[in-house]
Amino acid sequence: MKKLHLPVFVLFLFTICSFAQSVPLSYYLPQDVQYNPSVPTPEAFLGWQVGDWHVSHDLLVSYMRELDRVSDRMEIEPYARSYEGRPLMLLTVTSTQNRTNLPRIKDEHRSLTDPGKSGSLNINQMPAVVWIGCSVHGNEPSGSNASLLLAYYLAAAQGPAIDSLLSETVILLDPSFNPDGLNRFASWVNVHKSKSPVTDPINRELNEVWPNGRTNHYWFDLNRDWLYVQHPESRGRVAKFHEWKPNVLTDHHEQGSDATFFFQPGVPSRVHPLTPKKNQELTARMGTFHAKALDKIGSLYFTEENYDDFYYGKGSTFPDVQGSIGILFEQASSRGHAHETINGVLRFPFTIRNQFVTMLSTLQAARAMRPDLLNWQRDFYRDAGREGNSAPVKAYVFGSKEDKARTWEMLKILRQQQVEVYKAGGNVNAGGRTFGADWSYVVPANQAQHRLINGMFEKRTTFADSLFYDISAFSLPLAFNMPYAELKSTPNLGSKVAVPEFPQGNVIGEPATAYAYLLAWDGYYAPRAVNELMKQGYRVRMATKPFAATVAGQSMAFDYGTVMVPVGLQEKGKAELPALMAELARRDGIDIYALGTGLTGTGMDFGSSNFEALEQPRVMMLVGTGVNANDAGEVWHLLDQRYGMPPVMVDVAQAGQADFRKYNVIVMVGGSYPALGTGTVDNLKRWVSDGGTLITMTNAVAWAVARGLANVKTKKGPADSLSVKPYASLEENARAQDIVGAIFQLRLDRSHPLAYGYRDELIPTFRDNTIFLERPKNPYATPASYTATPLLSGYVTKPKLKELAGSPSIVVNAIGSGKVILMTDNPNFRAFWFGTNRLFINAVFLGRIISPASGRVEE
Repeated sequence: MKKLHLPVFVLFLFTICSFAQSVPLSYYLPQDVQYNPSVPTPEAFLGWQVGDWHVSHDLLVSYMRELDRVSDRMEIEPYARSYEGRPLMLLTVTSTQNRTNLPRIKDEHRSLTDPGKSGSLNINQMPAVVWIGCSVHGNEPSGSNASLLLAYYLAAAQGPAIDSLLSETVILLDPSFNPDGLNRFASWVNVHKSKSPVTDPINRELNEVWPNGRTNHYWFDLNRDWLYVQHPESRGRVAKFHEWKPNVLTDHHEQGSDATFFFQPGVPSRVHPLTPKKNQELTARMGTFHAKALDKIGSLYFTEENYDDFYYGKGSTFPDVQGSIGILFEQASSRGHAHETINGVLRFPFTIRNQFVTMLSTLQAARAMRPDLLNWQRDFYRDAGREGNSAPVKAYVFGSKEDKARTWEMLKILRQQQVEVYKAGGNVNAGGRTFGADWSYVVPANQAQHRLINGMFEKRTTFADSLFYDISAFSLPLAFNMPYAELKSTPNLGSKVAVPEFPQGNVIGEPATAYAYLLAWDGYYAPRAVNELMKQGYRVRMATKPFAATVAGQSMAFDYGTVMVPVGLQEKGKAELPALMAELARRDGIDIYALGTGLTGTGMDFGSSNFEALEQPRVMMLVGTGVNANDAGEVWHLLDQRYGMPPVMVDVAQAGQADFRKYNVIVMVGGSYPALGTGTVDNLKRWVSDGGTLITMTNAVAWAVARGLANVKTKKGPADSLSVKPYASLEENARAQDIVGAIFQLRLDRSHPLAYGYRDELIPTFRDNTIFLERPKNPYATPASYTATPLLSGYVTKPKLKELAGSPSIVVNAIGSGKVILMTDNPNFRAFWFGTNRLFINAVFLGRIISPASGRVEE
């Protein structure tokens, strides 16, 4: 008997407790095929049939490894680890002959993206490459559970059909895009499963608790991270994508339980204009194979509705701008093991079968369309090269002199997406700026990733449709608040950037005889350095006015927010300070200046009251039911991963028991906060009055206003002038009034602490809500407002744009000696919105030093 790689007690547990109503393996698998008996079925390995339980990630990986061990058709490779340490695995499945030639096959396939090489390739002799991707949303598990069946089929099926398929394709099976979310959800539904299925939608099994299994460890939606790759799961996956450049990539999801089954193409009018028409034609051709397969088993389905191909950060759209065909599959979700729906009881095995059947139809389509798919990939990059050569914009130049770490973060994204970047070969004058050769970079338009570059750099305000499944704007330089310019000719290029090097910070001056140290607040990681200093007990102050000082014989200008560490004021650690400053400069990519005197000679010496003492932030964040988990995860990730200062996360249900006095900052991200009663709200008001800083964002702003925590008014939009409208347009008209994600321009008051670290008064911000505030009477209470013509990129209706123009983005209210900071936008959006992170970080670090008078509101 074959040894099963599973603990005996687990097998015993599933044997005695497997009280599911199993379906036979024949329910799933084609029956006109012989199967190799030496390959263990999923049931033989797991101890239960696929669909009886939700597979946990460890068992999923174990079975894939077992198939790799017994089959000569596949090999398994880990390509990343999740935040919780789980491996992300890629199975490469193909014929034994192809396996012996995989390096050559992979190299030839990548050559399709190089017009200089692709013309000499014999496409008739090349296999198509197909990536089957599963369950990027962990609580949409039918894809990952179906991958058990697909892996078995590919390893065990015998006969001419499978031999031909494996000979003509290389299959990349990714059984779990999101291991942490998948495992979280599997644990929930398995723990709550009854011996006899309970199908009532109100049943606990079918209603997982906050934050649910959709997201990764930090509560991010990984299906929005393909383009700007901020998480290890995405970075590893995208690296593999570029290593292989697959012809087809599938993305298996779930949708509402009362739905049926969706496959692309989606809504034709919502395809991104940079996606060629041929892509959608090929997608539709592949759709005929899915339809035939679903017709055969009698499953209902739909296409060209609800879902779109606009945002290139999604798994099914990301391939479309890179010569591949991305295909979204959406199966109605059983939410557990069985669920009452308008279509009857929806059972987990049924959802798995639909996913498995369309995995097979994808492979069949790829085999049948192999020459067309390979030719399309070659043509795509050939045409992209021609477009790049004739494009009016020949290159983009970008870079920040004051914040080289933020420039580095943007460089990393570009290089991870195989975008060619060069150091500037000299100073570049463009867009009213001078981009210095020592800190600027150039992206030429004439390169293989020309279309992707356009998608990342464009600003678009006209659209064929007013509805979007996701965001309508995602410009990379705007997200980074990065100085950049479009160039009509390619400038002199310096060396090509291979792997971006983190900027080297230095201590400048004489640290051995330092009277004080100065560091600019501009650097992205400057707050991390300051937090480390305060964590180690050092006293830190911040300049509330610009000043000049002499460093190493040179007069230098220092801006608002300059951090000063006076050596003489420290009670301990003076001897260790030079070494610590050197380490912080290196680690955080910032320059630190050691000055030998506190006399500046410019009217603001280092003992001035214009240097405010800072207090180390002690941050609490309210989380739980009624709180937007994505928004909360963005704060958690930012503070923990980037700044090394994880917040204390308190469930809203326990907020009444929390001692708010332990914290000086409380964060409330978007949410309705139904669990916070009047007693907790009163405690919160007292805490703010005693000096606390309460930060509210998006619809938490409206919550705070409604409960008297802020004395401002929300705007009420104009009444609809049309009294009668067609009923059929109701849903679309309502959705069109939303701001689903667009980029607008803010004007900052650079003298306000919340704007410290910004050198320009105009910055881009991201908005995906319709919360508008009236301007307060206090002229000092609004550090950030929308400009008169704020739209930079994306879709918004004219009435909403009119409401937004000139309105406050951030308002500060004072209560007693504390502050309530109201942020109508989310400054931490999806972790890639680096440009406005500082607004939030300033609120965390500098809320205390904002003058109470600036936030007083006249009654």
